[in-house]
Amino acid sequence: LEDSGYMARVAFVMDKLLRRIGLSGRSFVPMLIGFGCSVPAIMATRTLSSERDRKMTILLTPFMSCSAKLPIYGLMVSAFFPKQWQAVVMIGLYFFGIFCGILYALLLKKRVYKGEPVPFVMELPNYRLPSAKSVVRLIWEKAKGFIQKAFTIIFAATIIIWALQTFDTQLNVAASPDTSLLAMIGSLTAPIFKPLGFGDWRVATALITGFTAKESVVSTLSVLLGDDVSALSTLFTPFTALIFLIFTLLYTPCVAAVATVRREMGSARAAAVTVVVQCAIAWVVAFIVREIGLLIGFV
Repeated sequence: LEDSGYMARVAFVMDKLLRRIGLSGRSFVPMLIGFGCSVPAIMATRTLSSERDRKMTILLTPFMSCSAKLPIYGLMVSAFFPKQWQAVVMIGLYFFGIFCGILYALLLKKRVYKGEPVPFVMELPNYRLPSAKSVVRLIWEKAKGFIQKAFTIIFAATIIIWALQTFDTQLNVAASPDTSLLAMIGSLTAPIFKPLGFGDWRVATALITGFTAKESVVSTLSVLLGDDVSALSTLFTPFTALIFLIFTLLYTPCVAAVATVRREMGSARAAAVTVVVQCAIAWVVAFIVREIGLLIGFV
């Protein structure tokens, strides 16, 4: 789409709509890239001429559900929802993230980044057919990046989880998973998630490892459940599985994205605030959805 010259026209078309939430049409392209990966999306904000627009776009990009969360969606949706509803739930998660991003943008516009976005000025390139060479090169770069990520961050996270699950505080082989180092770490954070309906230490541990890479949530749950997907029903009901998906959708981006936020905004404090705010928003939204569900008797 970018090589064909269409993306510039999308930005032009979206300018009027985005101005209602305090952004210009240029912000649409980074946020669209965010559906693939937050890291290049945040880096793409460099093309924005306004510092205000750039910072707002960086803060809104994590609400666009990146492709790293797809394995989590696929696992939970296939395990807990009827086949005819699976596509609806998946698509609904994407639109729900966009909806939360819009609300957050309106809050930022009113309280933090007051004022109007810069006027939209962009040269519209001619339509052209992308060359096969550039498409193949781009596909290879993306595939290579995922393979490197899978065999480094995800692989390392899986080994660490296995080691923490195997040994106890005395570095002896744990008699059971409940006495392991991993159980101890997960137990410390599990009470935070209890009001959301999934206060098990294994779920808390999976969410913690998701900070390294979102795909690690699946690998962690797989290790802790002994590669038995059917055992997910001991941790979730269909309703709490939906709450878990909403929390996963909205909580902190991966460590690579947070590092990119720090570099692009030039402040470790800004990166830390991004993590805290995202986690807080995820918890509050998940809690509200759960309370509404309980109120109407959806359990």
